[in-house]
Amino acid sequence: MRIEAIAGLGQRVLDNVDRVIIGKRSVSELVLVAMLAEGHVLLEDVPGVGKTMLARSVARSIGGEFKRIQFTPDLLPSDVSGLSYFNQKLGEFEFRPGPVFTNVLLADEINRATPRTQSALLEAMQERTITIEGETMTLAAPFLVLATENPVELEGTFPLPEAQLDRFLVRLPMGYPTEEEETELLQRFQASDPLDDLEPVISTAELSEAADAVREVHVDDEIRTYLTRIVRGTREHDAVELGVSPRGTLALFRAAQALAALRGRSYCEPDDVKALARPVLSHRILLNPEARLRGRTVDYIISEVVGRVEAPVEPLAT
Repeated sequence: MRIEAIAGLGQRVLDNVDRVIIGKRSVSELVLVAMLAEGHVLLEDVPGVGKTMLARSVARSIGGEFKRIQFTPDLLPSDVSGLSYFNQKLGEFEFRPGPVFTNVLLADEINRATPRTQSALLEAMQERTITIEGETMTLAAPFLVLATENPVELEGTFPLPEAQLDRFLVRLPMGYPTEEEETELLQRFQASDPLDDLEPVISTAELSEAADAVREVHVDDEIRTYLTRIVRGTREHDAVELGVSPRGTLALFRAAQALAALRGRSYCEPDDVKALARPVLSHRILLNPEARLRGRTVDYIISEVVGRVEAPVEPLAT
């Protein structure tokens, strides 16, 4: 698939999602970046801002299967992955697939489940497989976990461990709409739900083909060095206790390739790396106690690190 085709594919999906989600095109673009980079998305925001609606709109737009899990403290790992049960009629064990066998999985309020249940997603998110009773099964392609968590309500929640946070390509806030957008929301949803009429604009096969093509986007050696120095800067900062892992380096690299392709370029620019530094790296950094007491934030640290690293003056295209 040519780069021009990927950009056109992205525009069709974003335009389609815009028929339902108002004023969040930049968020939708980053979700699409995650899908093209074969990553996953953590939406961290208060209830009612459209996180579930965004997930459904993306799933409808790519013609993919959508499933939702409401995470609760009593949810079991088998409720996510599936289980084997004895079929008395057939006299043998059968496997009943869990909701993880889908294209887009909405893990709603993921931090309400116990660590044991949260860990049921780790293999699926990293290897795109599920292993049950020694048998490994491959998940559908494409496969996207779109998880949500409420950062305000903490009672009855289990913070996501660093190992699981690191498996999300991006962490995004939705944010409240503007006054004009909220007024338009009332008009758009007055008669009916526009999601009901949303039709696929691409196929899952096209999305998988585009994801393969994104890996061919050229990244100049100077851009690679620039990206690596930003990541290493998070580890060397005096306010950081735990910096970005090598998995985060690769995530930023893949995301930059996907963003460049969506914007119609066959090569990456420094601005692609800058635009993605915060959503890709913020959840992979742990500040030390002194920095937290002084009120320093991860976003500020990332801006500081990016500001210290000199960007290449003129990226080379092939």
